[in-house]
Amino acid sequence: MDRKTLEKIIDTLQKRYKIKFKKENPFRVLIGVMLSHRTTDAVSWPATDRLFARASTPQKILKLSSKEIGKIIYPVGFYNTKAKRIREVCKMILEKYNGKVPRTREELMKLPGVGGKSADVVLSFAFGEPVIAVDSHVKWVSHVLKISREKNPEKVRQALHDLIPRKRRLIVNNLFVEFGREVCN
Repeated sequence: MDRKTLEKIIDTLQKRYKIKFKKENPFRVLIGVMLSHRTTDAVSWPATDRLFARASTPQKILKLSSKEIGKIIYPVGFYNTKAKRIREVCKMILEKYNGKVPRTREELMKLPGVGGKSADVVLSFAFGEPVIAVDSHVKWVSHVLKISREKNPEKVRQALHDLIPRKRRLIVNNLFVEFGREVCN
């Protein structure tokens, strides 16, 4: 697919879904994306809301036990494992990063339970970095549009980055996710 055609597709999807980019709290985005692993948004975002209603900073979360966190985030998949990882991440953020969520992909990926997609979600939605997080919807839409036939999300990400100008990247994940949800039953 050429750049011009892809830009037209992005424009069409933008008209349909009217996605507006808005930066969010980095710590909330990080914890939310950790909770979303192998869990639907319908379950993970309410769990994030419940956790942040109880404890919204690394310091406050560390005052909770893993068991308490697990109860708050349930029914998120692998809630006990995620509760332990959340505590580990909070501890690392305080000890290694002076209480701030890291701002590079490499540093984010040093946090337990944070891979490339999660790091990209934090970079784009929390810090406004022009990167595209490749989840199952983004990968599927990229295959359908023949942007990339790769199975490896990193290669799909690279293909998208090669075609999509930096200024347009912040909305692509949301557009492809919305399209994927609507079309992919």
